Amino acid sequence: MVTKNQIKLVVSLKQKKYRSQHKLFVVEGEKMVNELLYSDCKPFRIFVNDPKLLEKFENAALVSSKVLGQMSNLAHPNGVLGVFYMMQEEEKVNPDWVVVLDTVRDPGNLGTIIRLCDWFGIQELVCSKDTVDCYNPKVLQATMGSIARVNITYADLDNYLKNTSLPVYGAYMDGDSIYDVQLPQKGVLVMGNEANGVSDEVGSYITAKISIPQFGGSTTESLNVATATGILLNEMRRG
Repeated sequence: MVTKNQIKLVVSLKQKKYRSQHKLFVVEGEKMVNELLYSDCKPFRIFVNDPKLLEKFENAALVSSKVLGQMSNLAHPNGVLGVFYMMQEEEKVNPDWVVVLDTVRDPGNLGTIIRLCDWFGIQELVCSKDTVDCYNPKVLQATMGSIARVNITYADLDNYLKNTSLPVYGAYMDGDSIYDVQLPQKGVLVMGNEANGVSDEVGSYITAKISIPQFGGSTTESLNVATATGILLNEMRRG
């Protein structure tokens, strides 16, 4: 039995303040829900709109398509919606590389970067406090479940970078070519805001500026921040 209060709670999680208040977030789709169920992420409740799906998800609640539509963040809900407890920040491991995001605002970019970190085995992702919320529904959809396998923290970057013992590399348009730089085994990669790049304050902690050389025409102003992150991480792993 699903109560009106439960429905109201799930609907409220569309807003960041209620996600933060209840320490809950929503993911949608059978694949995404299963990804989180197979991880260390703790489920609060799973909702489905087809009785056949009850067999696939233990203790799932059956709701009408109308109710699922109210809960969903999608224009066309796909039948399975999971509410999960937010993951606890893990004790810092001794990572080889850390990715730091300075005011990345686009949900799709953050979600893709989380997925890239998962792909390249980056365990630590540190975001400035004004970076988009990692539990934003659009971010979660873009992660394709990788949210459960990357330790994400929001921090004062000034304080974080001041105290790190690792060399700090920043992505710039005018930095040294990533193909010419001898990269260390461990370090911090700082990626900047979509429009303005790395801020001056954060830039004061950069040990070395790196860039991705342009081989095509000069009409393209810059690379998308998620695309650039993928290229740089590939080079770091290759080296």
